[in-house]
Amino acid sequence: MSKLKKSSFIEGTFIATFAIILTKILGIIYVIPFYATVGVKGGALYAYAYNIYVLFLDVSTAGLPNAVSKIINEYNTLEKQEAKVRAYKLGMMLVRFIAIVSFLVLFIFAKPIATFIIHNLTGGNTINDVAFVIRCVSFAILVIPFLSVSRGYLQGHRNIDVSSISQVIEQVGRVLVIILGSYLALKVFHTSLRNAVGIALFGAFVGGLIAYFYVKCKINKNKKELGLATKFEEKDNVTNKEIIKKIITYAIPVIIISISIAIYDFIDMVLILRTMNYLKYSAKNTEFISSAISAWSKKINVIITAIGTGMTTSLIPSIVNSYTLKKWDEVDKTFNKALQIIFVVSIPLVVGISLIARPVWTVFYQYNRIGVNILTLNVFVALVLNMFMITNFTLQSVNKFKMVYISVLTGFITNGLLDVPFMLLFHKVGIPAYFGAICATITGYSLSILIAVIYFKKKYNFHYGKTFKIYLKTLIPLSLMILSVLVLKHFMPVINRRWICMVEAIIYGVVGGIIYIFTAYKIKLLNDVFGKEYLNKIIKKLTFGKVSIKD
Repeated sequence: MSKLKKSSFIEGTFIATFAIILTKILGIIYVIPFYATVGVKGGALYAYAYNIYVLFLDVSTAGLPNAVSKIINEYNTLEKQEAKVRAYKLGMMLVRFIAIVSFLVLFIFAKPIATFIIHNLTGGNTINDVAFVIRCVSFAILVIPFLSVSRGYLQGHRNIDVSSISQVIEQVGRVLVIILGSYLALKVFHTSLRNAVGIALFGAFVGGLIAYFYVKCKINKNKKELGLATKFEEKDNVTNKEIIKKIITYAIPVIIISISIAIYDFIDMVLILRTMNYLKYSAKNTEFISSAISAWSKKINVIITAIGTGMTTSLIPSIVNSYTLKKWDEVDKTFNKALQIIFVVSIPLVVGISLIARPVWTVFYQYNRIGVNILTLNVFVALVLNMFMITNFTLQSVNKFKMVYISVLTGFITNGLLDVPFMLLFHKVGIPAYFGAICATITGYSLSILIAVIYFKKKYNFHYGKTFKIYLKTLIPLSLMILSVLVLKHFMPVINRRWICMVEAIIYGVVGGIIYIFTAYKIKLLNDVFGKEYLNKIIKKLTFGKVSIKD
């Protein structure tokens, strides 16, 4: 039997990010046939249920896998093996209770929740339709929490592979149900639109269940290495009460972070519906704008947010290990390294997608002027969201929970307070009102990031000099990339057909990407961020050992 492999921070980030990107690509690809099958109305119905599901899922799972990961890593470092195993079992017991309660609340109160979401909007989806699809997706809460805690246990052992592969498996199962289920329901069996959307949402349960069986199988095969097969004669000097208290203490800040992200989307969705209705937008446009901002443009953003998610998967065990040993210089180094990766990788992706928003949106959802406008600006939310995750998960990893609360809640309140005023202001000066909601979200996240970064500087004297230089250095390849894409756009004909737009987007992406990567390589930006040794390792793998970096 092969042993579970431990991963370093950079390697763990690469593995987790690659798996998450693959997962998100699958999540993007399904959008094309699914959206074509259910249309704008079905797409809005899916968004209503999925956004509230994510909120409830975050309540029942968000903090626990990260809390378990942190505790397992901590007890491993302190060589408290018995306490480590006990913490995992207690975490599973705790999540069982939370998951059942969350499921019952979502299933039983689906209609009141649906009423709150669409309020008095008429001409689109009905309250009964929304309530039905909410109940369909609620079953996933009975399995995803257990999957998440099991992943957390593996991540606490710095094993990223199994956890990452399980995410791909989960997404494959989910996507198959979404595509085949919705198509068969509408095109073959000719059932209602709400049934088709309900089946698609039920895919979250199916995918989660398959992935959970995979993870449990891997854990069972490696029980000895993971400490689950050992019969401990003596208990470590840690009580169950202390472990539960630690799980809750570690989980709450992460729950707040994750819930705040879900609430950002949910509040935006509800306030946009209310404000667009107030501004006399049609029901069709109102539902489209709301779902485009809260769900469909986010599907395109996921490639970017996958970088932040992948980094936090590896970031937490690395920082916890350094923090437990009181190596603050290592915490500083790892935190800055994460920010540098965000700058070098996320910024060109964000700017690139914004520049070619028209062909990208058309490929996924067919051409829509409003949709293109939304994606052009909303893609920048992905950038601040990545930085938000890095800064606040670092605060959580070093037990600075009070600052997590201050940072997250300040940003969330700012977003909520600015949403409607920004929309009304933008509308009054002749700018589409929906831009106001996006700007409010960016402002809220940016404020949260600023609070965390300033705190680390003042409290622990973190050094951002190198990171700032990396940022300035990134502007060189970024500027050349922007210039090349703008020149191409000047000569490319504007034809809003899906396949032509796909070719157009690929040309822009390949040309812009090559120019950015080549320039970044020539000015040694990639070396500065990833390190020559690891960068060489990646290049050799991608070129089957034929190319390597020379001195």
